[in-house]
Amino acid sequence: MTDSDNSLDDVLIDALGHAHRPAPDARIVSLVPSITELLCDLDLASQLVGRTGFCIHPKAVVADIPKVGGTKDVNLEKIRKLAPTHVVVNIDENEKPTVDALAQFVPNVVVTHPLVPQDNLALARLMGGIFGAREQAASWCAAFGDELARLRALPAGPARTVLYCIWQDPWMSVSKDTYIAAMLAELGWRVPALGAARYPRFDWSEALVDGLDAVLLSTEPYRFTEAHADALEKQIGIPVLLVDGEMMSWYGSRALAGLRYLREVRAMLEGSAG
Repeated sequence: MTDSDNSLDDVLIDALGHAHRPAPDARIVSLVPSITELLCDLDLASQLVGRTGFCIHPKAVVADIPKVGGTKDVNLEKIRKLAPTHVVVNIDENEKPTVDALAQFVPNVVVTHPLVPQDNLALARLMGGIFGAREQAASWCAAFGDELARLRALPAGPARTVLYCIWQDPWMSVSKDTYIAAMLAELGWRVPALGAARYPRFDWSEALVDGLDAVLLSTEPYRFTEAHADALEKQIGIPVLLVDGEMMSWYGSRALAGLRYLREVRAMLEGSAG
């Protein structure tokens, strides 16, 4: 069989439409914390030669993988010295100038951009297909599909408008086009329109609060705590819940756990709302 006879199934397309071929012996640098975790869960940790300092899961596994900076402040020279064949990036988390610079010396830049929970299926297949873990990816996708089906089979709860806060000073939220909003939509919840920005700033007002059923304070990127939630709830007079930011916003492995976590969030709000 010649190269021209190869099945199109061997061509794997990333988020920018770039084609990638299977590379089971790849040397991988991951600049996406959630995808680093997924690669480890697909038994690909031995091929990871670099990660960001925010790639903290699974802790025991990533401890020996060299750090190459953060998701925004990537150390290009460290990556160059690691001589990766592939670098995995994300449209939301990594800056385009950095990705363009990496493309000058890394042979393969794999771009990811999950927008809704179901996109995790394509993400896992892409990682497994490129890096020689198709069977592991298929098993992971089956588990994810089962969990998503369980979530969607729950009796519908009341439609709610919830404000998901990711920062304070200034206060910032998420738009309806974000992955977080898509996770909330699985519960039949929506986020308020606060402007054109993907992560809009906002000011508290009576009109804003009157249009909400609840506020969710995320544990990342701002480290909101129960104390923040208690103080804000007393101030605005509607339920304010602290939620796990990793479960709500990470792709890959944590997204699978995140589907189960969504059921907990719904139960928490139903309990606090009486």
